[in-house]
Amino acid sequence: MSTVTITADAIEVRLDTAEKIGSLRGDLRVPRTAVTSVEIVEDALAATEGLRVGLGVPGHRKLGTWHTLHGKEFVDVRKGQPAVRIRLDAETFDSLLLGVDDPQAVVRSLGA
Repeated sequence: MSTVTITADAIEVRLDTAEKIGSLRGDLRVPRTAVTSVEIVEDALAATEGLRVGLGVPGHRKLGTWHTLHGKEFVDVRKGQPAVRIRLDAETFDSLLLGVDDPQAVVRSLGA
């Protein structure tokens, strides 16, 4: 299971070995200064759209990069887990959709 860590200067997403294989990428590190907005997403599985590069198990798990008309989004969500969408500026990804146990805490820690 991946872990999301928010430090004073960055958001870090650490993937285990199987997740790195499934997502076709390694760990992520994004500076907090790149964050433009944060929102809680109630149904993260339904909130993904576009063309997928990575793992998609319908109704259970989505992990990888989704390409949409709005840009690239890194997705790491599971059935029944709340999530946050973090919009970014001038980064490899235009947004991150991450399953987290306490989305309100993530929103508070990012100052949104």
